[in-house]
Amino acid sequence: MTVPVLAVLAALLAGAAVWLGAQGREAQARADDRQDALRAASTHAMNLLSLHYETVDADVHRILTSSTGAARTAYEAAAGELVRTTRKNKVIQEGVVRAAGLESISGNTARALVVADVVIRWDGSDDAPQERFYRWRMDLAKTGGVWLVAKAEQVT
Repeated sequence: MTVPVLAVLAALLAGAAVWLGAQGREAQARADDRQDALRAASTHAMNLLSLHYETVDADVHRILTSSTGAARTAYEAAAGELVRTTRKNKVIQEGVVRAAGLESISGNTARALVVADVVIRWDGSDDAPQERFYRWRMDLAKTGGVWLVAKAEQVT
């Protein structure tokens, strides 16, 4: 082979390596974005389910911090009553996410399905703890580079 042919082959190989590297970075960025959206939905579910009468102000703040749009507006409107009721009844809720998956993701929107359970008890009460089971469809919006829940609806 002559020097010009070797130079062309080297340039082609270098171009292919750059292209493959870019493809790998794009695929990793998409995978990271999917994981971030899924993590945001799971975190929001835990925020909704994990309440304690002694820390309810911080608990409600976490709910608000993980939401946006209509969901945040609804949570803000209900926050005062939630705080009062949680304190008055000495509620302790301990939630756990059982499963979560993405139904779709496109650009700055995603839809996740989340399955979670919670045990509710009342401090100082002889009432037996209650178990409740939740299934949500959550619409997420990427705002300022962060995934937040814009809508959370229970599904059966």
